[in-house]
Amino acid sequence: MNLDDYLHDLKTLVGIDSGSYDAAGVNKIGDFVAERLGVLGFDVERRQTLPELGDIVIGRRRGTGSRRILLLAHMDTVFASGTAAARPFRTSGSRAYGPGVCDDKAGLLAGLYAVQTLVAQGREPYGELVLCASPDEEIGAPGSRPVIEALGGQADYALCLECARENGDLVSARKGVADLTVVVEGRAAHAGIEPERGANAALAAAHLIIGLQELNGLVPGVTVNAGVIRAGSRPNVVCPEARIEIEVRAPAVRDLDTVLHAADRLAADSRVPGTRATVRRGPITPPMEATPETLGMLALAQAIASELCLQIEGAPTGGVSDANLTAGVGTPTLDGLGPVGGDDHSETEWLDLTSIVPRVTLLTTLIERLSERQ
Repeated sequence: MNLDDYLHDLKTLVGIDSGSYDAAGVNKIGDFVAERLGVLGFDVERRQTLPELGDIVIGRRRGTGSRRILLLAHMDTVFASGTAAARPFRTSGSRAYGPGVCDDKAGLLAGLYAVQTLVAQGREPYGELVLCASPDEEIGAPGSRPVIEALGGQADYALCLECARENGDLVSARKGVADLTVVVEGRAAHAGIEPERGANAALAAAHLIIGLQELNGLVPGVTVNAGVIRAGSRPNVVCPEARIEIEVRAPAVRDLDTVLHAADRLAADSRVPGTRATVRRGPITPPMEATPETLGMLALAQAIASELCLQIEGAPTGGVSDANLTAGVGTPTLDGLGPVGGDDHSETEWLDLTSIVPRVTLLTTLIERLSERQ
């Protein structure tokens, strides 16, 4: 691959604001991806997912074999419009900086350059190679989730192009996430004249939050966070309603189920007479578990890395990505296959320039070797 070309393309992409709700900006990235895939002979499809979001871009190319390989990357960032101009792409020493430089514009380009290498060299042992560029990963993929799950269900292997960990590790497991909203209903009353006629929903919510906090560690690796609490309207009114927004993360499906049922039991057992709590579950993002198949993919990647004089390990992380969705439908999935970077979602987000060529080479070879598996 040509590193100068890659860096030119990276500067172009980082210079485009593409926050998740900036549909026009995301679609500019989509234009870039679609054009590159088209030049490489891919059949390109663009779909609108939700009206307020950009398009999902899907490229398909037939090869000479039978295995179906899915590459996942995302085009959106967490940054507001205007950030690209305020903090433009720059390099300093061995690092590049800019909004989305690591998460995930470098990974998206890694996929395009790996594909370009395979096509240019006639190394296409896969049955079908699919590259999916999603517009909404940073907000939990509300529009693209069904598309990614469907593509995952058709694939033999999924490779997610989030950048590698700061120490170069790949991602072999990701926690699943469930969002809960608990609505506590009480009864209003004058707090000074007749408080006994009220039922304080805020007090009931406080007891519930303490119980939820104690669920941390119920199962190893599980985290429970009551992050948003709203209650009451006036200090002289016994609070009639409270709302708690909670996030639960767990490394395995069974662990997530255990904690969700424990939260239901806590909510059903109000500590304040006259109050009751209702738990509403949002969409659940399944864990990406370190299955034997995923660990086999990791071992293959490590063998290839050794040939390239790299040493890599697999690491679990609490964050989620589109890889959770393909793993959730049972597709062997490995993540962290972009270049090395760090400080995602911050003003100091960076990319290790020296990692680009070896990581794209690793990805290219991994696609080829997985395609040749019997």
